[in-house]
Amino acid sequence: QVQLIESGGGLVQAGGSLRLSCAASGRIFNTYTMAWFRQAPGKEREFVATISRSGLTTYYQDSVKGRFTISRDNAKNTVDLQMNSLQPEDTAVYYCCADRYALGSTKKGDYEYWGQGTQVTVSS
Repeated sequence: QVQLIESGGGLVQAGGSLRLSCAASGRIFNTYTMAWFRQAPGKEREFVATISRSGLTTYYQDSVKGRFTISRDNAKNTVDLQMNSLQPEDTAVYYCCADRYALGSTKKGDYEYWGQGTQVTVSS
């Protein structure tokens, strides 16, 4: 069982930055692929970024490439999402998720554990 708690959301103006953090319980954090998804009002939950167990491999949704950076600290059981050059279309609830077998998947159904989400609002 893995429990995930996100933090760092908030309100920011377009062009600004936010850093989301996800803290995970458990002593085997480094055996889980981690990812961030987001869900805007009235839309499906969509993939944002994923990071491998070692942290050496990352993958991003095209719309966030070059603006967002996912990272993890296996010693601290955390995964972060640095978001720069934020735009109003980035407004959503952002979710951290984990799975031992997802292996870089971009499909929400492949992730077993989910946090409660943190709201990110970007004003124009």
